[in-house]
Amino acid sequence: MKVNILLCTLGASWAVVPEIYGFVNSQQLPLYKNHSDAEQLEQLRNEYQLQPVDEIWVCTTQGEATEKSLIQLKRWIELLPNAPTLRIWQAQYTNELANQAECRHIQELILRATLLAHYHANGGQVVLSLAGGRKTMSADMQWAASIFGCQALLHVIGADYNNMPQALKNSAPELFLSPLSSQICSAVIPLVSGQTQRNDLLDICMDNIEAVTINNFPLPLSESGKISVWPVPDNWLQVEIKRREKTGSQLLGNYFLDLSLNECHENWRSLYRLSPRIIDTLRTTYLGPQHRTLLQTLPKADLHRHLGGCLGLQAQRDVGRAIWSSLNASQQTQALQKISHLLKRTETAWPEQWATQLKNDPQRSHLAAALLQHATDHQLQHNLWDVTEPRIGLKLGQPGFTHYERPGELSGSTVLNEPVAIPSYTRHLIQQMHDEGLAYVELRGSPQKYGNGMQFIERFHQAIQTQLTSLSTEERPLIRFIIIADRRNIQDLQATIELAVKAKQQWPDFVVGLDMAGDESQPLPKNMQDCFQPAFAQCLPITIHAGEGESADSIWTAAYSLHADRIGHGLTLNENPKLAERFRNRGICLELCPTSNMEVVGFHIPGQPGTQKYQQYPLLDLWKKGLPLTLCSDNPGISRTSLCNEYLWAAKMCSNQLTLWDTLAMIKQGFVHAFLDIGEKEKLLKRCDAYIYKIILDKAHQLS
Repeated sequence: MKVNILLCTLGASWAVVPEIYGFVNSQQLPLYKNHSDAEQLEQLRNEYQLQPVDEIWVCTTQGEATEKSLIQLKRWIELLPNAPTLRIWQAQYTNELANQAECRHIQELILRATLLAHYHANGGQVVLSLAGGRKTMSADMQWAASIFGCQALLHVIGADYNNMPQALKNSAPELFLSPLSSQICSAVIPLVSGQTQRNDLLDICMDNIEAVTINNFPLPLSESGKISVWPVPDNWLQVEIKRREKTGSQLLGNYFLDLSLNECHENWRSLYRLSPRIIDTLRTTYLGPQHRTLLQTLPKADLHRHLGGCLGLQAQRDVGRAIWSSLNASQQTQALQKISHLLKRTETAWPEQWATQLKNDPQRSHLAAALLQHATDHQLQHNLWDVTEPRIGLKLGQPGFTHYERPGELSGSTVLNEPVAIPSYTRHLIQQMHDEGLAYVELRGSPQKYGNGMQFIERFHQAIQTQLTSLSTEERPLIRFIIIADRRNIQDLQATIELAVKAKQQWPDFVVGLDMAGDESQPLPKNMQDCFQPAFAQCLPITIHAGEGESADSIWTAAYSLHADRIGHGLTLNENPKLAERFRNRGICLELCPTSNMEVVGFHIPGQPGTQKYQQYPLLDLWKKGLPLTLCSDNPGISRTSLCNEYLWAAKMCSNQLTLWDTLAMIKQGFVHAFLDIGEKEKLLKRCDAYIYKIILDKAHQLS
């Protein structure tokens, strides 16, 4: 639980404590209600975002004058309605602070109390008072603030003794239980001297140096309302602080050198400006479900997202509605007749061959629209997803793979050959990207399957530009398109590569690359490299689906024969260590898609029944070897996932050993390996870098 703490020092003038408390806790104790500067005092509280304190901590000496002050202070607390917790520490064998030993002891107490306050506050505010006690104690409090930080440094300026109202001279506890008169208020002015940040040097932990914590510099928590006498310590926090201040630049330099030497991947540049404490928290905190909101907020890049597999069921229904509304009565009647036998099956599954019949029908978009419009949610959910469970190890190229593809039967090429579907489809795509916090997306698809390929790209590109205008400039994702060629048919592959070259020439800022997909188990034609020559000549960036279900040989071919810049999946790369090393040296990025990798290939997930027979997901092994990789969603509609979920799912597949620091670095890899020209990429990286730094800084206390 968060606790807000006011830390004070105390001498003969005990009244400074209620004077400070009344300023901070103006609602609970409106001491300055009648002050001539009451409005300015309220503005000051708002400026420093001061919250009411729950506890008052007092560091003081022993001696007769102090004892009298403590009696008055405790009496005030007893009389005050809804009083805060009062904790008091006295430095043993101190009185007038007349020698170096006494001054050193009270200084140590103030430092340790400030350190303890930040731990005890548990994310709450710590405010320090410079009023009260001797001048040396005020100086010690300022030093503590500069080291440990505070929400505000508070002070009280009072009239000199000769001009002070008699009531203040007497300082009876009863005076500070209700608003002060305007005459008394005129003699008291609360101030805020500033706000300080925790010194990074405290958190450096390397070699034989430990971070400064309450474990190595303890101070027992004083019991509420009682006085805790603190003896001279065996070790001195002030000595350690002075040593760190003296060697500060060297310590920080060594820390960041050690950090860089032990990293496999460079993180966002701005994150190295964070304090060692926050960096170490990121490096030692493992990604889990509690970080979903953080992941959602971070700008992300998805480099492997299939256009036809993006939309979820309700979005598909909306696209189907757009097509259905464009049909005439005769077309609607004909479509309903063809699917009537499916609509009648309200509780039983549709026949296995229904998808084949749909695929082969020349008016399949009409049938898809009819199903999306007239089937119930239960029918669609059951026949698209439920009958395909469990979705584990469905194997590309195997009969079971149709179960993976089944949820996409009513989207993609089934409906996108209808121009009327494109605006609705695009609207949902962009809303999906916005909801997921995507700053950059490379959609990939097969426009040649949507009718006239060039015509489809033109319509799709225009629809994207139109839909993006609904978002503010800051919210608009940068969207690019990769054309997919099918490796299974050499003639179609050649035609698609020619289409990609023409499209790149026509829309150079939209079409950014070429992909090759399809069943890896089928042998590639010997002249495959010749087919890619037009793409090579155009210097078109290339990503290849490889190593998803087949050996590392297919990855080798993609890298060496087809000059791939990225590999879709590449899960078997570790089978060839030399090739893996080559990938690291050349910076060839792997596009891992955890959910679809689980559904298609199958991997062991700790604690999940039915996965014990599968191998471990290779993500962390590849990452720790320094291989460039990033996480992608593949077919978020088919797999019912999002890029945020992919990171959480990856963490689970890796036995929850994926740190926040590595997560941020993987997110960066998505931007680094985007198919963008270097100038545009650098601008995008810098913009996201600044945004991520602000997010992490704002949420630092919520990370662990």
